[in-house]
Parts: sequence; structure tokens; C-alpha cells
Amino acid sequence: MLALVTNMRTQNHTLFVVSITFVATLGGLLFGYDTAVISGAEQSLEVYLIDRLGLNSLIHGLTVSSALIGCIAGGAISGFFSNHIGRRNSLVLAAVLFIISALGSSYPEFLFFEKGEPSIALLIMFNIYRMIGGLGVGLASAISPTYIGEIAPAQIRGRLVSWYQFAVIFGMLVVYFVNWAIAMGQTTEWINDVGWRYMFASEAIPALLFLVLLFFVPETPRYLVRKNKNDQALRLLTKLNGSKETAKSILSEIKASLNATKTSGHLFSYGKLVIVVGILLSVFQQFVGINVALYYAPRIFESMGAGQNASMVQTVVMGAVNVIFTVLAIQTVDKWGRKPLLITGSIGMAVGMFGVSGLAFFHIIGLGTLGFIIIYTASFMMSWGPICWVLLSEIFPNKIRGQAIGIAVAAQWGANFFISSTYPSMMEVSEGLTYAFYGGISVLSALFVWKLVPETKGKSLEELEELWAQENKDRRRRRKWA
Repeated sequence: MLALVTNMRTQNHTLFVVSITFVATLGGLLFGYDTAVISGAEQSLEVYLIDRLGLNSLIHGLTVSSALIGCIAGGAISGFFSNHIGRRNSLVLAAVLFIISALGSSYPEFLFFEKGEPSIALLIMFNIYRMIGGLGVGLASAISPTYIGEIAPAQIRGRLVSWYQFAVIFGMLVVYFVNWAIAMGQTTEWINDVGWRYMFASEAIPALLFLVLLFFVPETPRYLVRKNKNDQALRLLTKLNGSKETAKSILSEIKASLNATKTSGHLFSYGKLVIVVGILLSVFQQFVGINVALYYAPRIFESMGAGQNASMVQTVVMGAVNVIFTVLAIQTVDKWGRKPLLITGSIGMAVGMFGVSGLAFFHIIGLGTLGFIIIYTASFMMSWGPICWVLLSEIFPNKIRGQAIGIAVAAQWGANFFISSTYPSMMEVSEGLTYAFYGGISVLSALFVWKLVPETKGKSLEELEELWAQENKDRRRRRKWA
């Protein structure tokens, strides 16, 4: 009987954790949806705005990537909002921004412009709406993993945070299907005039769902302790861990971490290395070139000789591969650890990109190119895609987590913007060298992980904090004796 009661309690607290995680991962789904919706609409935007205004490929690249400017700003301010209004309320703000962006991007002529009459001012307005969505993405990309990391028990934290990346990829896959469904059977003229608007407007549906569900989830226990709401934190920790004794132990660790007098709470309280590692994790995740494949997927496949509809189908196939390999990462991250997955993924990405590069140099386009792209994206999705978010949610100490993850995510979006906006120009210079560059960065990412990234599997957030405190102490001692 006792075993049955214990089992029921375990099931209840697991269901509670999973349900909260599901809501938080909708921020990832909208992240993926918002950033990938442009893949189906970018050629129509080129026809509707760029070509008709006589603008060049650089402006086209900037328009495709304009949401990333908002992402950078959203990531940069996420720490402020996370610390001052809370993790959950910051996600509510992100949901509102997603809704505004979806509706505004679909009809940028609203109030100020005539439909069918493109102008520089209209182009600017469209980009403003995309940047508003980017603000939402920047907030969600920093705060959703933080939220999950702060509510998840240590032994399953890797898997739960990895579901965030699954949601990102699933959001991309959903929007690939949505874009395909909107374009299927329609003329190119209709897509260029109306279809792209439906693509952007469709995002309002999951954004509204996210907004509503957020009012049914709690704030994180670590934020509650920051605000001296210890009784609420204890009750929540008990529900999350299924044991009041375990909850009291975790609460004591959190309070000790936040009340420690040896660290002031400024950004470099635990040394510069933890900040550098966080920023480089973010930068490498983007410099390997993944978003080039995601944003420009239909165009890449069309360049291989596929028609518009066929390129959409191949993009959906690639999205399905991404989902499968993200699930593989979820199943292995708490068994194999973070570092082995990252290094394995870096090697796979290098093979994929150097393969595409070699074929491009010899002007060979076909199934071989598609195969190397799938190797590359599959390697990313089983490693750097989810594991980067897991590590960012784990490695920063409690006192500086909001501020530090905001800086790391802002750096990530800055790197994303640079890579995405320069891709068209780089391809005009040399396709082979462009993909070789991403392959080289993949090799460097493996070396970085091997040398500097700690293994975090199975450790509590407070244990990881002690790791950085000890590392900082050891570095000071080495400098003193040098």
C-alpha cells in the first residue's frame, strides 16, 4: 500500500513538472515559428518589396534577418525583466509581442499605407513589426530555458530543457507545413500578393494559446526566494520534487546561494570564465551556420534543381529529420552527458558542411548535397541545438543568472544576425568557401567544448555554482603565485 501511495505521488509531481514544462516550451515553439516563417515568405517579400523598389541583395538579407535585431534587444533586456517582473510575467510580455508582430507583419499597410503600393516607408514598417516579434523571441529564448531549468529536478533537468529545443524545431516544422499548405495549388502571383500574409498571420494562433496558458503556471522557486517568498517557494518545491524533505534541502541551498556574502552579485562575481563560456556557447551555436539552412532552406533546395513545391516538400522532410534527432538528444543528454554530445555533433556538422562545400566547388548538385545537408542538420539537432540551451540554463550562478543569460542570448542573436544577413552576399562570392567557413567553425566548436566547457550532468544548480566559485578561487591563487 505504501509503495502504491509513493508511486501515485511520484506520478503526480512528474505530471505537474511536465505540464509546467509544456507551457514554457511554447515559448520555444513560437521562437521556431517566428524565425522560420520567413523561409516560406522571403521570396514573395523579395518580389513584393525588394525588386519593385529596385533594392539589392544586401537589403534583402537585412529584411529577411530584421527580426534578429529585435532578438538581440530582447535577449539584452531579458535579464532586467526576468529579475524585476519575474520569469513567468516576462513570458507573458513575450506572448503579447508575438501577437502584435504576427498581425502587423501580415498587414504592414494597416492605418498608414495603401495595399499594393510598396514604398521604402512600408518596408521599414514591415521590418518594425518583425523586430517586435524579435523582441518576443529574444525574451522567450532567454527566459523559457531559464524557467524550465529553475523548476526542473536535477536528475531530469537536461531532458526537460532539451524539450525546449524540440519545441523550437517543432515550431519550425509546423510552420513549414503551414507555409506549404498555404502555397499548395496556388499561383505564384497569388502567393506573392496574398499568401505570404497568411503565413505571418498564422503565428497569432499559437501565440494566443501561449498567452492564455501562462496564467495557469507558477513563478519559479528560485525567483520566489529572491523575492523573500520562502513559504510559496517551499510549497512549489514540494510539488515539483514530491518530497517535503527534499524541498526543504533544496530551499536551504537556494537561500545559502542567494545570501552568500563572499559574492556581491555583480556580473563577474564568479570570475570572467563562466561569462566567456556562456557567450562562446551562444556564438558557436550560430556561427556553425544552422540558421542559414533553416531560413533559406527552400531557396537552397531550389538551387539544387527542385521546383518551388518540391523545395517546400524537401524542407518539410528536413524538418522531420530535425525533430527525430532532437528527440535522440532528449533521450541521451542525462545519460551520456553534455560534452560528449556536443563534440560528436561538432564532428558531424563539420563532415556535412565540408561535404556540401566540396560538391559546390565541383558544381555537383543533387541527392549528395541533400544528404550532406541532412547529416549537418541532424548532427546539430542532436547536439548544439538542445544542449546549448541546457548549458545556458545550468551554468550561471543564481545571483547572476538573469543578467548573464541575457548577455549570452543577446550575443547569440547578434551572431545569428551576422551569419544570416551576410549569407546572400557570401554566396555571391563563393558557395564552396561559404560552406567551408561553417565547416571550419564546427571544428573550432569541438575544440572549445573539449577545453573549456564543464560537464553538468546530474548536478544541482547550486553545485554548479560552487564549481565556478572554486574555479575562480583557483585562478586567483594561480595568478598570486605566478
